[in-house]
Amino acid sequence: MSDDETVQKPSGISWNRPFPFIGRKSAMDLFREVLPDHHVKGILIHGLSGVGKTRLAQECLERAKSAGFDTAMAVATHAAAAVPLGAIAHIIPRGIDLTDPVAGFHAIEAGIGRRNRKGRLVLLVDDLHLLDSTSVMLLRQLMDSGNVFLLGTVRSGEPLSSHSALCQGDCIRRLDIAAFTEKQVAAVLEAALQGSVARHTAHQFYAISGGNALYLRELTLGALRSDALRHDGEVWHLTRGGSRLGTPRLRELIAARLGQATPRGTAVLELLALCEPVSLADARAVAAMEDLAELERWGYMRTTREGKRQILRLEHPLYGEMIRAGSPTLRQHDVLLQQIARIEARGARRQDDLRNIASWRLSATGTADPRLLVQAATLARHSRDYPQVIRLLEAVPEREHTVESWLSLSSALIETGQSKRAGDILNRTLSLAATDREKLAVVDSWSANMIWGMGSSAKALQLTAAVREQLTSPEASDVLAAIDGSAHVAQGSPVAGLRLLDEFLRCDAAAANDLDAWLKGAVVKTWALQMLGRTQEAVTWAKRTVEIHERAARETTTAPDPALQKAPLLLALAEGGHLPEARASGERQFAELIRSDSDFTRMWLAYFLAVIEWLAGRAASSRRWYAECAALARSHHRARPLREALGGLSAAASVLGDSASAEAALAELRTMEEAGREADGVDCWDAPSRALGHAWQLVLAGHLTRARDVLGAAARAARAGGDLSAEGMLLTDIARLGGAGQAENRLREIADQCDAALARTRAAFASALAAEDAPALLSVSEQFEDMGYELLAAEAAAGAAAAFRGDGRPRQATAASLRCTRLADACQGISTPGLALAQGGAPLTRREAEVAWLAAAGETTQHIAEKLTLSTRTVSNHLGRVYDKLGVSSRRDLRSALAHRPDPDQPPGAGREE
Repeated sequence: MSDDETVQKPSGISWNRPFPFIGRKSAMDLFREVLPDHHVKGILIHGLSGVGKTRLAQECLERAKSAGFDTAMAVATHAAAAVPLGAIAHIIPRGIDLTDPVAGFHAIEAGIGRRNRKGRLVLLVDDLHLLDSTSVMLLRQLMDSGNVFLLGTVRSGEPLSSHSALCQGDCIRRLDIAAFTEKQVAAVLEAALQGSVARHTAHQFYAISGGNALYLRELTLGALRSDALRHDGEVWHLTRGGSRLGTPRLRELIAARLGQATPRGTAVLELLALCEPVSLADARAVAAMEDLAELERWGYMRTTREGKRQILRLEHPLYGEMIRAGSPTLRQHDVLLQQIARIEARGARRQDDLRNIASWRLSATGTADPRLLVQAATLARHSRDYPQVIRLLEAVPEREHTVESWLSLSSALIETGQSKRAGDILNRTLSLAATDREKLAVVDSWSANMIWGMGSSAKALQLTAAVREQLTSPEASDVLAAIDGSAHVAQGSPVAGLRLLDEFLRCDAAAANDLDAWLKGAVVKTWALQMLGRTQEAVTWAKRTVEIHERAARETTTAPDPALQKAPLLLALAEGGHLPEARASGERQFAELIRSDSDFTRMWLAYFLAVIEWLAGRAASSRRWYAECAALARSHHRARPLREALGGLSAAASVLGDSASAEAALAELRTMEEAGREADGVDCWDAPSRALGHAWQLVLAGHLTRARDVLGAAARAARAGGDLSAEGMLLTDIARLGGAGQAENRLREIADQCDAALARTRAAFASALAAEDAPALLSVSEQFEDMGYELLAAEAAAGAAAAFRGDGRPRQATAASLRCTRLADACQGISTPGLALAQGGAPLTRREAEVAWLAAAGETTQHIAEKLTLSTRTVSNHLGRVYDKLGVSSRRDLRSALAHRPDPDQPPGAGREE
């Protein structure tokens, strides 16, 4: 049984070929171009082992066969090379006497020429560099006579001096095939898995495989078989832990690749596998210079220069794991202890020496000097290597731990998704803390985990209330106020939260008694300012604190990732009228974080990018970012961001017409809410994202009135807390769904209280919709487009088209409709009631629209009659008129014809009530 057959293949995954044919288009174009050209006699494809040379050549062979050429394939091997013509004997016509090579070669040439349908045979020779000399001579003769077109694969670095006859001349084309880029790896995975892949997962596959196509395939198969690669309904993502060696076939491939090393070379490879990077001086203590040169020539390792030192590293990430897996435990211990002795002999002066010594001694002996472990963990935390922090600090005996070391361990546990265990440690650590400073540090870390991870702002407030009487210093009062401020902001009350945060942040960062708490408070202040619509102040504040945070990250070991400071800045930029800048900044920051273990920061960046794309009207992109956030939140047990992401996922799926996914996201959210109500202190407030998800799912089902009710309730809750940004977004959606009249006054009030460009344009949009003012709607459309809000710009243009039609101005209506179509094309297949206004035709009455929506949602005539208190005959009559006006003849066509026309309750441009 093959490796493929032992794997449980998830539904929909393409297994017909090793991987989809991605990243080789230019090579295929060249092949199609030169194949009919009889001047060109062959193409040689060069590349390292596993990059897809054979796969590419086989694809070319298939294309040649489809074009009507005769084809054949030969595989050159060391064994076949021992026999003249051994590899290509099967293409030689039967009955030819080769005792006279000259006459025999001419006979072969004539025989192959007679049977070719299109003049020449397309012959693939895999591993051409292993072909025997006699075969080389025959092939060149067949190529020169025009009877054979050669497709050859050649492993890079192999000597081809004896094959120069096949490799030289203008008639031979050479293709160099490199490993997949990171972008191509992501494309390959998504094509093979037939679904979206989390960005960090794609990066992990790229980093582990090195872009090697063969390794990538085997890694994917192994990850699927071990359930390390999972699909959560939206994206594929890798779980933490587990071997990276994939399938048995991959292990065999790597073992064969490494099998040519000499014993002394193997000793160097073991040293690199356990201790890389290794200096050239340390490697020469194990093997001679000629052994090292041989390893480099074979592609087992590479040499780089760092300052004055030459550094050796393994050429491929999987080599180290394979060597470690095959090395006896006692041998590994010996290698590690010898390397420790070398470093200690020269004084262990380099920055990472202490960290390496502690880690290696722990691996070799199971223990190490506790002080050394703590020092090493501090260095690992500074570089944000959180798994290493946990490993080092867990080895410290409990009696040797301090409050500071417990805090470091709990922080690393939080970063890697082990929030409950971190909470247990922090609970115990609080009782050990002796000073106000120590107690504050514990409370600050614990409350941040409660607020932003577990979604328990109420519990954080209870914690600060419990310790307030124990702490008497003015600094303690300030920090506790900042924690309470963060909790209020997280609960949707930015007014109360900002008042407390401002008290704490009134001093400069340089004068702060607790810099880490100051930096955390600064992040939340940016978010609070954005929520209050003070976008210019938010942007100015955030840009200043980013510089402070980056400087602190270079100077201290405990500061959170500076990128965290930029997350709420993105939304402030977007609402301030700079959405494209916000998008570009967020994507750039996320790409930089993809190589780190800063999952917490990456998760919130994904969330804010999702919100930005939702506002822009790019629902598919928004859905991807929400899915990225949700995958990280699930794997790290972070309730707060998961709840936010699920609401957004439901909304994005709804406007894309995916009712099943929208309902699945809301169902998971409801389950979390029920669990939260049962858990004392867990936040269960009506978050704006939840309201959006519920409302747009109702829109998808045809219940626009109920959708507006949901949005209205959430808008009132946001107003009570002072969250003008969320209230404005919710009210704008009410206006978009036919309730412009009920939203316009409050949107104008919000615009008067904000400096956000988006708030002003939203208010103008609602007023123009309510008044059916076509010129005003066109002006608003231009403003939205200038800011990057394509969907709102398209809906404003659609409203203008409807208003122009109502005024009897068809030419202007057509122009506005064309503008709507152009803008909507950038919105990734989205469908909303507002876009339907651009359609021509007779308008539906309020009752006709109501009946049409329910029928499009799948309701039967009887159910519609019961819901609207009508007779079934009246419903049928309404449907008949709807069909006539929309030009359809069945309910199946009704949904696409409606394309989410406006709400039956007083829709802009609709006809009068009957």
